[in-house]
Amino acid sequence: MCNTPFIRHFCRESYNDAQDVYNRCKQLGMSIVTVTDHDCIDAAEAFRSYPDFFLSEEVTCTMPTGTELHLGVYAITERDHLEIQKRRTDFVSLLMYLTERKLFFSVNHVFSGLTGRREFEDFEWFISYAAAFETRNGQMWSHANFAAEEFAKSYGKIEIAGSDSHTLAGVALTYTEVPGARTVEEFFAGLRARQSRIHGHHGSLAKITTDVFRVTGAMLREKPWTLSLLPLAVLLPAITAGHWMNEIRFCEKWTKRINSSESAPRRLWELDATLHQV
Repeated sequence: MCNTPFIRHFCRESYNDAQDVYNRCKQLGMSIVTVTDHDCIDAAEAFRSYPDFFLSEEVTCTMPTGTELHLGVYAITERDHLEIQKRRTDFVSLLMYLTERKLFFSVNHVFSGLTGRREFEDFEWFISYAAAFETRNGQMWSHANFAAEEFAKSYGKIEIAGSDSHTLAGVALTYTEVPGARTVEEFFAGLRARQSRIHGHHGSLAKITTDVFRVTGAMLREKPWTLSLLPLAVLLPAITAGHWMNEIRFCEKWTKRINSSESAPRRLWELDATLHQV
């Protein structure tokens, strides 16, 4: 369900049929497919036996600073999902579990304000303990994606891409390639060997506004009583425009700050060493 106040009681973030998502990925040439729902793996139930599918999720976790982060965790088991959800309000505990299990994970939409405020220390956690950054997100402003790509290259991070599409229209249009990989095992071996290549579309205000209208249409079809709210739909372009402007402000603020030579983030153990020297 949506996490927006009021509408979270009757509107879902996506009305895609899982089989349709899988079929579209294959039609567009994806050799290997995964789905990353928010804190959930139910939609992937039908595909767990497919040799070209691996189970993943997007975890909403709480950082030591109290901020929230979307972390992509890939090629998990059902038991992993349960353990991850138990730990997602404690980033350090979650990090220890992911490390112990050798699970591949990424910091998603690094320069997006989608999860709310960000603290400078969060970026130091990112560069210290995350092996991969999402450097192209199919729903994000192109400049935010380019900033994430530059940030990843500065600290030697593995780059991945994903559609982040909540409607079928954008599925598989932004993706990660590992040249020559034909199996899930080969794909992750290539990722860890830093052979990934990112491809596909960036986001735009028009794209996100269109998707919001698509989700609204699906909600109206599923719950006809919500037709009484239809007059409010005229506000949707203004709402998405406000969201888009906030994304731009967020990206510009944080790229400027972390690119400053005087305050560029450092790995946490480097800070600790500096303190000991002082």
